Amino acid sequence: MTHLTGSSESAPRDEYTHGHHESVLRSHTWRTVANSAAYLIPELQAGSVLLDVGCGPGTITVDLAHRLAPGRVVGIDASSDIVARATGLAADEGVHNASFQVGDVYALAWPDATFDIVHAHQVLQHLADPVAAMAEIRRVLKPGGVFAARDVDYGGVMIAPNIDGLVDWMRVYREVHAWNGGDPDAGRSLKAWARRAGFTAVTSSASIWCFASDAEREWWGESWAVRVTESSFAAHAIESGLADLADLERMAVGWREWVRDPNGWFGMPHGEILARA
Repeated sequence: MTHLTGSSESAPRDEYTHGHHESVLRSHTWRTVANSAAYLIPELQAGSVLLDVGCGPGTITVDLAHRLAPGRVVGIDASSDIVARATGLAADEGVHNASFQVGDVYALAWPDATFDIVHAHQVLQHLADPVAAMAEIRRVLKPGGVFAARDVDYGGVMIAPNIDGLVDWMRVYREVHAWNGGDPDAGRSLKAWARRAGFTAVTSSASIWCFASDAEREWWGESWAVRVTESSFAAHAIESGLADLADLERMAVGWREWVRDPNGWFGMPHGEILARA
């Protein structure tokens, strides 16, 4: 997922907290339909036309294209570099029914009633006006079409053991996320936002990412140990005055301590919705 920038009168900022550092893309390219959109699988019918909003490097989008063939899948993202990367992935995998372009979730470049499905993974949490984005998504859905959204809820994140650096990371991350105009606890609000956007039939569910094995801790923890000092999160934390470089370096130490601890466990709960147009 990558945030799609748009105008909003409700917040002074509308920024993607993570940015596109390689440490961020390392986790984004791990994502598949099975581990990030399993709740959507029963809705996937061959021949459907799908829009993937905030497609990021395209791993979920390409997976969806495989499942919907001969249907057409379009992925949009705010970053032209990320769009190029996703286009390359589709070419490498020989997927011809997926295309990618730069786009804005607040002003989608399609007529009313174009898509059978619109999918958004880890997008709405970063938007200053998620209800406006959902209303625009509803506009491009065909009657009876489905909007599928999944977002983490940082208010429910579970970390063990209780390492000081990670306690600080969790506090600062939530504050930076909100400073950027987003909602770090978006998962719990998806249903309410969808209803406010005009969806009347909304089914909710929840799922969790869990990182606990030695391999999972090394992959997830090392990724974050780099992110906290080198990604856009670090720049935003310093710019906002919520942390300085020494604070961020302590967080990186905390993440690496967690990686080494055989008792380390990290759970990320997600809210999910299927909303009918």
